[in-house]
Amino acid sequence: MNAVTEKKPRLTTSAMIASIAAEGQRVKAAPFGKALTEYAASHPEVVGMTADLAKYTDLHLFAQAHPERFFQMGMAEQLLMGAAGGMAKVGLVPFATTYAVFGTRRAYDFIHQVIAEENLNVKLCCALPGLTTGYGPSHQATEDLAMMRAIPGLTIVDPCDALDIGQAVPQIAAHQGPVYMRLLRGNVPLVLDEYDYRFELGKAKLLRDGADVLIISSGFMTMRSLEVAQTLQADGLGVAVLHCPTIKPLDEARIVEEVGRKARLVVVAENHSVIGGLGEAVASALLRHRVHPAGFQLAGLPDAFLDAGALPTLHERYGISREALAGRIKGWLG
Repeated sequence: MNAVTEKKPRLTTSAMIASIAAEGQRVKAAPFGKALTEYAASHPEVVGMTADLAKYTDLHLFAQAHPERFFQMGMAEQLLMGAAGGMAKVGLVPFATTYAVFGTRRAYDFIHQVIAEENLNVKLCCALPGLTTGYGPSHQATEDLAMMRAIPGLTIVDPCDALDIGQAVPQIAAHQGPVYMRLLRGNVPLVLDEYDYRFELGKAKLLRDGADVLIISSGFMTMRSLEVAQTLQADGLGVAVLHCPTIKPLDEARIVEEVGRKARLVVVAENHSVIGGLGEAVASALLRHRVHPAGFQLAGLPDAFLDAGALPTLHERYGISREALAGRIKGWLG
């Protein structure tokens, strides 16, 4: 008797514009582009700028609504940052978009010297952060937080979903000083509306409580952490999730409060290298405040140049899929 094996569809390398949303998941299209366009309607000082990537950062919606305030700088990220600094000097509020690898690695000195050193009011919104593309190390910005955290005075935001992005845009626009925001684009998952959540710049929010594990997370890893909490609940494990959308300045007071409140395993989950990101920032804060959790683990990306391939395959390989993260936490619990 021949066994019939179900043939799974072959996964292909994810396109740059692919969504991280799972099949059937609730999404909202272009939350950044819509929020910025709406905000700019009553704030004429806002301008939109990009390095030949308007469509792929959702800035094309702003360009359609406000063409006289849209500037296409071409494939020249250093020029983009320099021009954004110049516009900020004359009182405008530029939102500059590109891919995170180009906005950080290629234009770092211009951000550091032209924008940050003079504390200019530039908002850098960079797509494809961490492992959100399958195109390999040339486009995987797995070290952007480490680079940007080192720049004095730079506010850093890593939103989780469409709600987070939509609420963050007007707040970073109103904030005086430079901001770097990791940007999810296209069809962005929508999850935080189920948790009575509102974005507040500089604040961490406890989304759910649990007695056994505290996951401190940012970006779409907060979505993964909430999924893992549901998975482990079936095994009788209580998992709390503390969402930290602002990486710098970090809400150390809330982190210290939550870690010190119960004896739990603390796991920091982030879509970034374990070097220099949220995990090391949290570890530093706990050491300086002399708070000692029952256990501490980093659930980030490895200190390596990652493979190219389909995103679901890569997320599983590097331990940030729902199943892989749940397995890692169960292993740490013993």
